[in-house]
Amino acid sequence: MRVPPEFRDRDDTQVAVLDALVGRADDGMTVLELRSGVDATIDEVEEALSGLKSAGLIEVEQTDGRVRIYPDDRVVPDAGEHVDEEAGLVDAIRRRLGL
Repeated sequence: MRVPPEFRDRDDTQVAVLDALVGRADDGMTVLELRSGVDATIDEVEEALSGLKSAGLIEVEQTDGRVRIYPDDRVVPDAGEHVDEEAGLVDAIRRRLGL
């Protein structure tokens, strides 16, 4: 499952983190799980998490000494909603121009 288009205008690492979290929205993920699921360094993942937290797009919970990260409910598409798996033309242009 992928993040809806209205949340894809962020840094590539932030979008990759959101995509990974949306795929495991019910269970959440640890930082190490995110690191293994996102093609980025640990520093890039932590920077992305910081930006997403500041924007209110993720929630962080600590239970039993474990930290789990969840996507905010508004980032998770509805069960019947289909989000295209392929990046659109606008996304490709943005990425090419570094926007």
